[in-house]
Amino acid sequence: MHAILRLSLLIVLFAATACAPRGQLAFRPGATGGAATETIYVVTSRAKDDLTRTPGEDRTLNESYSRYDISIPPNRVVGEINWPPSDAEPDAARDFVTTGAAEFPDARTFRTALGRDLRNNRAAPGAAVIFVHGFNTNFAEGLYRLAQISHDLEIEGTVVHYSWPSAAAATGYLYDRDSALFARDGLEEAIRDVAAAGATRITLVAHSMGSYLTMETLRQMALRDQAGLPRIVDAVVLLSPDIDVDVFIGQARAIKNLPDPFLIFTAQDDRALGLSARLSGDGKRLGNLADPTPLGDLDVTLIDITNYTEGTGHFAAATSPELVRIINRIKDMDAFYTIDDRARVGLVEGAVLTVQNAAQVIVPVLDQ
Repeated sequence: MHAILRLSLLIVLFAATACAPRGQLAFRPGATGGAATETIYVVTSRAKDDLTRTPGEDRTLNESYSRYDISIPPNRVVGEINWPPSDAEPDAARDFVTTGAAEFPDARTFRTALGRDLRNNRAAPGAAVIFVHGFNTNFAEGLYRLAQISHDLEIEGTVVHYSWPSAAAATGYLYDRDSALFARDGLEEAIRDVAAAGATRITLVAHSMGSYLTMETLRQMALRDQAGLPRIVDAVVLLSPDIDVDVFIGQARAIKNLPDPFLIFTAQDDRALGLSARLSGDGKRLGNLADPTPLGDLDVTLIDITNYTEGTGHFAAATSPELVRIINRIKDMDAFYTIDDRARVGLVEGAVLTVQNAAQVIVPVLDQ
């Protein structure tokens, strides 16, 4: 009975953190007025909604492939998404809008288009960033969030979104957990498609429960080909990872040769992870780890951004203007991949605690 009461309470608490209107796509082909346009390639294991004909919450084993051009409005606050209104015509000068979209009939045509983009990207030729969204995220929210991240963090590589079938509901935690496991093969296929398209450097960026999916996928890839993984994935960034610490350690040991660099953004007052920990019956989540000691034998770097969290504190790395400014200092991919570990930690100001191979950087509040 106590377990049932605890589950009911946590469902209510999750619902209370997600009462805002849900994000939705706004199509304005050829619209002008935005400050910039971000092109996002998409691989998804979401089945299309019968009503909207856009990817929904149901699962499918047949991945689909597409590309979206998202207009970012000028004069907006860094870290924010200006959602188009549901009761008025969207305006590219004010709102995030989709100005172009294309569907690819199969993986081959997707790889061809993606390969062309990788080759023609003058800022970072051959560099690709694959983003994996987190819990309680619908298709539009994941897509527009990645456009915001790509714009605000000035990502120079070609950007790919792996959209897995979240229920997009505060009460859908268990459904999403199962969906993360369901989506492992799809994410692996997406990673291999990006590599086959000609990517010479792949960075995986995952948020929340998407980090669990990412680690499970890397684990199964390593078990199939231990030597091949480092040749495919060059770097991993986990943002507020919703992973049990013991599970993460087991995943990392199975992978053995973790991609380098391997960055984990944590916040000790992350309320969403606190709820997740209580729902799981365990207080230890990787994303709110306060002490790197349990990870001492792993070559990882924890970036503690507790000083920048607001609200639930669950996505400060992408939504805090001050923190975005700091992260932008390490936006040069080529430099980041070639410097040694000591210099890499030095790119982020703050107190550094080293425990064996793991390093923890506590990012202080800096003067504006």
